Amino acid sequence: MRIILVTGLGGAGRTTVAAATALAEARAGRRVLLVSEDADPPADGGNLRVLRPEPAADFRREFLALQARSSTALDLLGAAPFEDAELTELPGSRQFALLRALRDAAEGDHELAVVDLPPLAEALALLALPEQLRRYLRRLLPPERQAARALRPMLAQLAGVPMPAQWLYETTGRWETELAAVQAVVDAPTTSVRLVLEPGPAAVRALRTARLGLALQRLPLDSVVANRLLPADSEDPWLAGLTTQQHRHLAELRTASGISGVGGIVDELPHLGRDPRGPEDLVLLAPARRPAAVPDPVPAWSVEDRREEDGVLVWHIGLPGAVKEDLSLVRRGDELLLTVGAFRRNVPLPAALRRCTVTGAGLVEGDLRVRFTPDPGLWPRTP
Repeated sequence: MRIILVTGLGGAGRTTVAAATALAEARAGRRVLLVSEDADPPADGGNLRVLRPEPAADFRREFLALQARSSTALDLLGAAPFEDAELTELPGSRQFALLRALRDAAEGDHELAVVDLPPLAEALALLALPEQLRRYLRRLLPPERQAARALRPMLAQLAGVPMPAQWLYETTGRWETELAAVQAVVDAPTTSVRLVLEPGPAAVRALRTARLGLALQRLPLDSVVANRLLPADSEDPWLAGLTTQQHRHLAELRTASGISGVGGIVDELPHLGRDPRGPEDLVLLAPARRPAAVPDPVPAWSVEDRREEDGVLVWHIGLPGAVKEDLSLVRRGDELLLTVGAFRRNVPLPAALRRCTVTGAGLVEGDLRVRFTPDPGLWPRTP
């Protein structure tokens, strides 16, 4: 099953493009799921089904379930339980509702899921969240400690200190399972991102930010949608001036996308002169690029063996659009803390590199080359 994650700058029309994409594919005979908080189901959707995340209801349901599972511990503390009617959602509820909807999008009998994500910066943070939370859970409550929970009553008597309640480990395990399911959807080879922009001064900057953030998360960008293009043949001097400016920014978008010539990875959608009013308007706003069965994979972060020539191993990390001044990397145990501008990710080291020390790094046309020297105390000796 194919999953397209649609995001873009706020106000660029990403929700409309997501709905138009889903409707066009449904009319072409595919079974389609549209995940969106805002899009209304078209009257003649046919094969199209809409899943609408509900953060408030989702938060109440999860909170009450957690409260019920923790009732014994809460009773011992003398806590007064909450009722459904008095609960109001907390900050972050929307993100978790979207993550659960993304997990649900991978289920069912549909062939394509189109997911309407928040604006670009929030979407990039959302897609990085499952991996970040799983890392925190593993550090704070390691699996080996959970495996010893059967010994806790005896240890508590011997040590004279209370041991973590079993519900804590059970809850952690349940969160880990749910987050792993979301992470599997994000990492699937059939998942890609579609970026919606309105050609203007901020568009190229947004595209570069998106390419860099997605590259760090190893997510493919399948296309850029240039939305609300003004007619090029207007006789009105004022409108013609705006059109000229817009098409100049459009040319910059094509160049920033690494594409020469017209079309390519940039899909162009017209400005209707009004807000879309129904299915027929949505059809006019469907990108020409049809979703491929499988998007082009993100190039692997490969390890080059240069021990014979230079005595090092080189890890190639693709970061298109990165600049040296915005890069930082720090070795922490078996991880590399990689900072690229506003983005940060803890990347597990390949097994061979864990027995090495970092001895340098360089950036060459979007290829970060991190040099590792084998540690003689850990590297196997040759006879």
